[in-house]
Amino acid sequence: ASVWLQDLICGDTLYVFSLLFSSPSPDEIMQQEIRPLLAVDIIEQLHRQFALLSGGRGKDGAPIITFPEYSGFGDLLDEDFQNVVTYLTSIPSLDAASIGFVIIIDRRRDKWSSVKASLTRIAGAFPGNLQLVLVLRPSRFFQRAVADIGMKLHRDDFKMKVPIVMLNSLSDLHGYVDKGQLTCELGGNLEYCHSQWIHHRTAIENFAVTVKTTAQMLQKFGTDLSETELPNDVQYTKDLLTTHTEKHDKLKDELKLAVQQGTTLLGCIKEQAAKSENHKLNPDEMENQTTVERLLAQLDETENAFQQFWSKHYLKLEQCLQLRHFEHDFREVKVSLDSLMDTLTFLSDIGDCVTRVEMLLNDLNTLEEKAQESLEKAQLHALHGDQLIQSNHYAVDSIRPKCVELRRICDNFTNEAKKKYDILSKSNQIHKGIDKVNQWCESGVYLLASQAVDKCQSQDGAEAALQDIEKFLETAKENQLSDLKNIHNQYELVLNAEVKVCAVALKRLDDVQEMFEKRQVSLKKLSAKQTRPVQPVAPRPESSPNRPALSKTPRTTGPAPGKSPPLAIGVFILGFIHVSALTNTTKGLLCNWCVLTDPVFFLPRHIMNELIETERLYVEELQSIMEGYAAELDNTELSPLIPIALENKKDVLFGNLPEIYEFHNRTFFKELENCMERPELVGTCFLNRKEELQIYEKYCQNKPRSEALWRQCGDGLFFQECQKKLDHKLSLDAYLLKPVQRITKYQLMLKASLSQVTVIARLYRCIEGVLCGCGTDGLCVSLTPQGNLSELGKLLMQGSFNVWTDHKKGHSKVKDLARFKPMQRHLFLYNKMLLFCKKREETTDEKPSPSYSFKHSLKVRSVGGVSSYIKKFEVWYNGREEVYIIQVHVHIVSV
Repeated sequence: ASVWLQDLICGDTLYVFSLLFSSPSPDEIMQQEIRPLLAVDIIEQLHRQFALLSGGRGKDGAPIITFPEYSGFGDLLDEDFQNVVTYLTSIPSLDAASIGFVIIIDRRRDKWSSVKASLTRIAGAFPGNLQLVLVLRPSRFFQRAVADIGMKLHRDDFKMKVPIVMLNSLSDLHGYVDKGQLTCELGGNLEYCHSQWIHHRTAIENFAVTVKTTAQMLQKFGTDLSETELPNDVQYTKDLLTTHTEKHDKLKDELKLAVQQGTTLLGCIKEQAAKSENHKLNPDEMENQTTVERLLAQLDETENAFQQFWSKHYLKLEQCLQLRHFEHDFREVKVSLDSLMDTLTFLSDIGDCVTRVEMLLNDLNTLEEKAQESLEKAQLHALHGDQLIQSNHYAVDSIRPKCVELRRICDNFTNEAKKKYDILSKSNQIHKGIDKVNQWCESGVYLLASQAVDKCQSQDGAEAALQDIEKFLETAKENQLSDLKNIHNQYELVLNAEVKVCAVALKRLDDVQEMFEKRQVSLKKLSAKQTRPVQPVAPRPESSPNRPALSKTPRTTGPAPGKSPPLAIGVFILGFIHVSALTNTTKGLLCNWCVLTDPVFFLPRHIMNELIETERLYVEELQSIMEGYAAELDNTELSPLIPIALENKKDVLFGNLPEIYEFHNRTFFKELENCMERPELVGTCFLNRKEELQIYEKYCQNKPRSEALWRQCGDGLFFQECQKKLDHKLSLDAYLLKPVQRITKYQLMLKASLSQVTVIARLYRCIEGVLCGCGTDGLCVSLTPQGNLSELGKLLMQGSFNVWTDHKKGHSKVKDLARFKPMQRHLFLYNKMLLFCKKREETTDEKPSPSYSFKHSLKVRSVGGVSSYIKKFEVWYNGREEVYIIQVHVHIVSV
């Protein structure tokens, strides 16, 4: 291709690739380029044929430019002459042009004046290198003589550094140039058609412009795609995908048209070469063919590069649409699951009678059937998220937590429902047993009370009464009343409140059985020996009601108003039942009832169970830290792996954790376990250990130093090896946070029972005092945000987090979303404001001194809602106009 044509088509394929991925706009590129001279610009001047580039070459390959006889040569405008000559010299290749041009001036039918004018113009305006100038002098005798004289006189005026050869005939010309390189006008056999030459030149240049224009369009479209912001909603993503696809299809059509244009042009050039077997393309025509082939190849490479770029962009948009659908469905499913979970949480697992328990079981079954569709939908949605992750979706870090969250909620719902069903089933079993016992006791008391005293004085009457008693006692086995004691022992640790009621029923059963045993003893004595009838002084007992079936009689929880307790009805002066025994039994029943009905005496069952269970896990975790990390620092086999920064700083990293572990393992946990049967003592347990709990103050004060040391050496192989041996999911820094979380946990659990027990109120203040002693004033002193901190209210909590933003009015770009890099922020929650700060460490000789630079703030009253995940939660501000995704990074400290 020619020099200007190379500039026009941008040189090589690499430039086409740069067009697709470079940042300058097409307008800037057009402003930077100088548009080359095209044949179409001087089409009229070329048609005059005062200068020709026939395609011939000199002996050493120099291009030949012919100036044929032209009657109006002297009238040509300098600009027209300059443009034509400049254009012709720009067509040959750089190699050919560097050799120099051979100029043939045909003035055989003209005058010396025309020869002189031609040489003068060429000398003054020829833009290329000259090798040789051949002049066919005028053929008429007079003009030839004048030409010879004029050439001698004016040779120096032409200022040419190359020889000017005056030729008398065509045969002389053939001595310098081979006939095969000359047209028929100059006695040669080189085929040349000027109109066809102009047509080919304009077609090739037009095709080159098309290639360049197409590349610029691709470059602009590629720039638009790379700067496209991914939308945050489904509809906008669909619209963007449709718009970009339409633009892509249009450009594809433009590329097809350009390829068709080039293919047609190449066919025309090859068709010319196929006219005859002997016909050969001259060098210029060969270069034209090579140029068109290169342009077509360049178009093909450009199309491939553009298609690869489009495929990546289209995949990104499709994945964005998949993500928006996934997020939309996730929000819907999660709202449904959260609602079901709330309903399940508020569904009680405590019933005071069989009817209530069966109603709760029915409600639980109904809720599970209702939740089945949502649970299946959540599992399918989580499976869809897994498929997106496996397909190398760009937003894996956003999809995976949501899949985990959905499965966690489903598992929590299933486990909680199973737990409630198990508790209610056991409770139902207990209450049915209690009903049987109570009914049997009531029937027995009525039986004892209905036995007339005067009839029992005779032997027959005593034996009849004794048979009634023995027959009634056999019903205890038939109704399996002894099973209640087995149930009591089996579920004693599971159903605290129900077991206490069960214990009352068993105590009543024992009392009634004792009454029957004493009656049996008395009746046996009367039946064995006749005694003098004794007139009873007590009034006749009330007539015994018809004893209903055991399975249908409702359980009674106390005597009806206006009636005496059933146990008091059978008191006889004859001594069948001792008054002292009856009094003690009644007192015991009243005492047990008070324990069950008055909440002042014990913590709620679920809080007490949680306190004991979490304390056990806490001690086990502390033990794993001491044995799996602290003790391993003295292990000689692992000494090469211990970081240099950790040498002689064991006490800095772990603080007084050994002291905390010894206190809980040897003392506090055992005391809490002893409170399981007597929850009313748990407050005394905390209050008595108030001084020992102050060890947490020392641990919390050392925590900043521990964290600073962990940041220096936490990534070392030593800690990785220890974590691997322990099979811990979390690293050591998460476990070093356990004491801070534990002392806060005491406060939260006791606060939940603050309204029930006066001593717990004192205990709560005790724990709160410990927290204040462990507090965070030292952490907050270097905080320097804009404004006055005293106006923000009380500092409630603080902690370090990873923070992402997901705002409606600030979409991230493609390159930004691909990274998903969070901001490291330290958050301070006040009564009136949530502050986002950046933590800075200023290390001194003593210890790191943290400071915080203010970044952003949210007014608490404008926070619209909070949606929680595993170790993550979202804060919605101004109706979700601003959404902050916050992930636990270090720890949260209650203040």
